[in-house]
Amino acid sequence: MAVPQASAAMPQLVDGALPVGSLPQPVMTLLAANGIAPASLSALVLRGGQTVLAHGAGRPMQPASTMKLVTTLVSLEQLGPVFRGRTELLSNGEVKNGVLQGDLVLRGGADADFSGEALDTMLRALELSGVKRIAGNLVLDRSLFNPARQDRGLPPFDESPEAYYNVIPDALLVNKNMLQIDMRSTGKSLTLTMQPELEGVRVVSEMTLVDANCARWEDGWKLPEAVKGADGRVKVVLRGTFPKNCVQTNSINVVDRDDYLDGLFRMKWKQLGGTLEGKTMEGIAPPDARLLALHSARALPEVVRDTNKPSDNALARTLFLSLGALEADPVLGSRPLPLVPGQSTYTRADQVVRNWMRARGIDDSGFVIENGSGLSRIERISPLQMGGLLQAGLRSNWAPEFQASMPIVAVDGTMRRRLHGSPAAGRARLKTGTLRNVVAVAGYVPDASGVQNVVVAMVNDERAGEGRGRAVVDALVDWVARSGAPAPAPAPGAVSATMPSMPPGSDTTAAAASGTPTLH
Repeated sequence: MAVPQASAAMPQLVDGALPVGSLPQPVMTLLAANGIAPASLSALVLRGGQTVLAHGAGRPMQPASTMKLVTTLVSLEQLGPVFRGRTELLSNGEVKNGVLQGDLVLRGGADADFSGEALDTMLRALELSGVKRIAGNLVLDRSLFNPARQDRGLPPFDESPEAYYNVIPDALLVNKNMLQIDMRSTGKSLTLTMQPELEGVRVVSEMTLVDANCARWEDGWKLPEAVKGADGRVKVVLRGTFPKNCVQTNSINVVDRDDYLDGLFRMKWKQLGGTLEGKTMEGIAPPDARLLALHSARALPEVVRDTNKPSDNALARTLFLSLGALEADPVLGSRPLPLVPGQSTYTRADQVVRNWMRARGIDDSGFVIENGSGLSRIERISPLQMGGLLQAGLRSNWAPEFQASMPIVAVDGTMRRRLHGSPAAGRARLKTGTLRNVVAVAGYVPDASGVQNVVVAMVNDERAGEGRGRAVVDALVDWVARSGAPAPAPAPGAVSATMPSMPPGSDTTAAAASGTPTLH
């Protein structure tokens, strides 16, 4: 990959900064202690328009979930704070004597908050309009994104395709397609309860009860399977082992999303006393379809916060695709962009991000964005590019919303367990990123004088796991938070030449990293 030139955006060195390529001693100590080569770390610290530290800052790196900062800031800037995704119930059929004489279309509009409760509210509105029976089919319209179903045929990212962090969104995703399974065992039996209830879907156990620690129940978990019978009914089969006398809950993504929506719709419509005579099928709403019911997501800043604080992959991917499919509407919240034949939603979203970067003087050479969440083996961004984005975030009209979305060190989100006891605690706002061989942080760290610093650090190394890479990047954050303090005035008569001068903060020690690394 091409490496961005330093002249693209590299600010000048600030007085007292480390030489380019150098690292603070606490960081060097932890790199050596954890067997990580300095070349595996790329880092950048900016104070105002000047560079405090630059180590391999122009090298494109795997960013893991720090890539969500790109997606969320560009979304705020391009779509604006009043943007909302929409879900619509539509039909061109007439209603006579309580019967909708035609198909009912459920059309997705990248609604990040579309849930079973939202669907229930929409169906109640349909019932109150006089509809009791739907004579036609239920048509699921996911056509906003091209392709409409990116999950089909895609190999699993890792060994846990059923986990929430691996959900691949579409424009009509309800409950993130998750089933919550309540598992309660005695010494002899296992009882399973599924939420939400889905018409035509049931959960069964092929698990073996064993004498084991309830807290380590996942040790015996095996990939569940959804089996669809000839009658169209779906059986979710749980396999593996489960401890005796144990109560646990797990959420899984195993039911095909068409079957999930079909079962959820039919269950809720039946609970309201309604009937659906036709089948459920994928399709596109006819041009003359009229709106029967509507659900709108929360405003974009709230969705951005719920994307960055807990590092939600499905929300980030939905926002990224929205950049290529939607524009803001001051009344409706959003409306589809005009279609471009043969152009995928990804291609359009990728171009939106690159155009935004170039308009702000950020060289996009070597930059790779695959889905906007960081859950990728090919996404790449350099600290120099991320630093430019974070500086643009400080100048943005939506800077307060952007900063408020980022985890507060030692307080909340994915930073809540880190850097307790550091001056960064309760002051710095940092997005984290973790993959098997990647640990990264990016965000804003006030120094000892209260001056805001842009900090980016990315470790790409096979030894980055088990807290090793986390200790390294946390040491850098701690160093920045302690740096920048004004030098104390010498005492009267003191000899000032007895000690060599040192860079600000060079006498600090790294904060210990705690907790087991998780995939963000």
